[in-house]
Amino acid sequence: PKLTPGTTLSALRLAVGVGAYAAPGLTGRVFGLEMAGTPQTYLARMFGIRDVALVAAVVGTEGEARRLGWKLGIACDALDGVAAIIGGRDGSLPKATAISGGLTAFAAAGLGVAALLADE
Repeated sequence: PKLTPGTTLSALRLAVGVGAYAAPGLTGRVFGLEMAGTPQTYLARMFGIRDVALVAAVVGTEGEARRLGWKLGIACDALDGVAAIIGGRDGSLPKATAISGGLTAFAAAGLGVAALLADE
């Protein structure tokens, strides 16, 4: 497939989603979180399957359904970015994780907007 904002975002979202579900400890370390063997692995798996579902919402659809899939992904990514800001401010996330996680989430939201505007 052609490299577009939508294919880029879908590939990244699928990789992160499958990784978070299948190997939450490893994926957590990539994002600066040490959670192997903790209850947070449950939340990582919930996040992971959400990302896989968001990919299915755009890859397996067209027209208005696909646009809705992009919009839902944009909302999730933007709110993930806000959650990173909150976590950085209240100290529940290490500052570096809050910054990298927030930037990643807002970049994903930007890719989603670009995909929506291109009506991929």
